[in-house]
Amino acid sequence: MTPSNDTIVAPATASGGAIAVIRLSGPDAIACCDRIFRGRRPLCEAPAGTLHYGRIADGERTIDDVVAALFRAPRSYTGEDSVEISCHGSRYIVSEILALLLRSGARMAHPGEFTTRAFLAGKLDLSQAEAVADLIAADSRAAHAMASTQMRGGYSSALDTLREELLHLGSLLELELDFSEEEVEFADRRHLRSMMERIGAEISRLTRSFSLGNAIKEGVAVAIVGEPNVGKSTLLNRLLGEERALVSEVAGTTRDTIEERINIDGVLFRFIDTAGLHTTDDRIEQLGIDRTHQALARARIVLQLLDATRPLPELLPVGKEQTRLLVVNKSDSPHKLIAPEQTPPGTLFISAQRGEGIEELLSGLRATLDTDSLFDGDPVVSNSRHLEALGEAHDALHRALEALDDNLPADLLAEEIRLVAHHLGTITGRITSDDILVRIFSKFCIGK
Repeated sequence: MTPSNDTIVAPATASGGAIAVIRLSGPDAIACCDRIFRGRRPLCEAPAGTLHYGRIADGERTIDDVVAALFRAPRSYTGEDSVEISCHGSRYIVSEILALLLRSGARMAHPGEFTTRAFLAGKLDLSQAEAVADLIAADSRAAHAMASTQMRGGYSSALDTLREELLHLGSLLELELDFSEEEVEFADRRHLRSMMERIGAEISRLTRSFSLGNAIKEGVAVAIVGEPNVGKSTLLNRLLGEERALVSEVAGTTRDTIEERINIDGVLFRFIDTAGLHTTDDRIEQLGIDRTHQALARARIVLQLLDATRPLPELLPVGKEQTRLLVVNKSDSPHKLIAPEQTPPGTLFISAQRGEGIEELLSGLRATLDTDSLFDGDPVVSNSRHLEALGEAHDALHRALEALDDNLPADLLAEEIRLVAHHLGTITGRITSDDILVRIFSKFCIGK
């Protein structure tokens, strides 16, 4: 993908607001704007990084009073000359200004084209560019912190450090090939192993962080499961503060999964209310139960809800990556059959109908995620493309360690090490292809 020499324009804000921003970027951005902007002086005569009040005019007709922000290459988001026009948010005004700019020589930008140009100009690496989209989509404090760290380059810095160390190791091994007759070792094999194991540990740490990163990015999936009429829908309604799920004393009322999101102390949780688990001959009800098992399999947290007025049932099995939270509902009933001493440590007792114990439940849910390092700026992987590249890097590093154990020649060892560096380089875009860039940036909104 090569840089474009034309000038692009697009609205940078959603339509319908009080204020809209229209962004231009390219070699003729300032000239295009000057053809329709009427201020105290032309923008082409103004210094970079300045704001200018004026009006947008089509001949003698004034479209709107605006403020134009002027940026000159290379000190702009895209690295090109850029202008951002702040106008009133009327759809009519925005469309009129866009039409004038198109007639003045600009063209409409493609999705993600501004950020593509920033990447090609070296203003952002690829992982930082992807973080721009994540930052726009962030709907919790944790998701914002994760995307901010990545966009500021903390994530890229960690990967680049590993990659530079690997390239250095590869260079030392290749240097040995020039002195093969003298049998000189420039890379001490014990030191080489130590460095490779340390790099492997960091790759493994980043890989493990995907579980947390993906959960925060998509919302932590919490499956509310249990027998019919234990109060699953009542609990969901209590958590939401509204009557979202239908509540009835008739068993089997919930026949499909209902999903809602709640922000708990800066982390987004996705609560999935499921059909009650029991044996049934009703085909439709069984479909709901099958979907309950599917929700159970993909949940990060399994919230098993019990009824205090019924005998203690068997606990549902959970996967290695899952957390079970055992919650006993109807604890205010005078007919309790489940006492705290009968349940595992950490079991919570609540009354979903009365709201008792809900704050403790929210605290218990939030405590299942340790986000301290995330808010401290530690790199966390949330992108499946990055996870795949880390997996490839890990496999190549494992082969390199095996080659070291087998005393294979330096050229074969160096090749595996360079493969590790290659896969890490695909994350930040040091090594990439047009297909990858098109796939990534096509998901962006037009104004970004």
